[in-house]
Amino acid sequence: MDIAITGSSGLIGSALTDGLRAQGHRVLRVVRRRSEHPASDEALWDPETGTIDAAALEGIDAVVHLAGEGIGEKRWTPDQKDRIRTSRTRGTALLASTLAALDRPPKRLLSGSAIGIYGDTGQRATDETGRVGTGFLPDLCVEWEAAAAPASDAGITTAFLRTGVVLSAKGGALAKQLLPFKLGLGGRSGSGRQFLSWITIDDHVAATSWLIGDGTAIAGPVNLTAPEPVTNGQFAKALGRALHRPTSVIPMFGPRLLLGRELADTLLLESQRIVPGVLEREGFTFAHPRLDEALAHVLA
Repeated sequence: MDIAITGSSGLIGSALTDGLRAQGHRVLRVVRRRSEHPASDEALWDPETGTIDAAALEGIDAVVHLAGEGIGEKRWTPDQKDRIRTSRTRGTALLASTLAALDRPPKRLLSGSAIGIYGDTGQRATDETGRVGTGFLPDLCVEWEAAAAPASDAGITTAFLRTGVVLSAKGGALAKQLLPFKLGLGGRSGSGRQFLSWITIDDHVAATSWLIGDGTAIAGPVNLTAPEPVTNGQFAKALGRALHRPTSVIPMFGPRLLLGRELADTLLLESQRIVPGVLEREGFTFAHPRLDEALAHVLA
């Protein structure tokens, strides 16, 4: 199959690109470059100016849209919130409207989203039928998904990849925690009873590939999380065991100072007990469903 990917240089996008190519698919990376001469496996776009190489997308079988400003990279100032929102909604709208107008549009669009759409779920296990939460992230995800409407309205089967915390030693939340945990300075945040919903990078790639192939008829939200969410305290203990280090309690003063109170509290104190209802119901098999084994795998 011919598959186009935006955000192909990111943690998930680069792993997905490698995975799809290993399966024999041709991957077209939709990239932002100043050069007017893209590589043979690239197509240029610029969401800020509303430009995209539509001709390069003609006849593509599927598109995976992963591009967007990092949600947890910088403190949530008003300007940063606006950058996060516009990078997702503007890019998604440009891509979706372009695909809808093609003479030979793709049959499949997988558009990025996040489990942040559910807000704080407390101790309640929540699948794709769960209600939308309140706050910046839920509002962002609603706008983000709505921006893909031109594609679905044009008959392109569209699914939303509501992604949890992706476990990889190469980047993301886990990579940031490795040094303090290796130094014996890691531990739970707050009470530790708040839930964390995770997925290994390999299972994320496998699930995305499955949604392009066997699960190609699935539309709407799809939670990309492992079947067994854990509490923050359980995660800290599991990571400590994997690294053979003790764990304790991490005062929120440091994260709040570094990230700002709103972002730090959202990332570390909100509880998200999200389960992959669609993937399990439709027959996807997780390679790493349990945390201890998953951590051993990604840290190997």
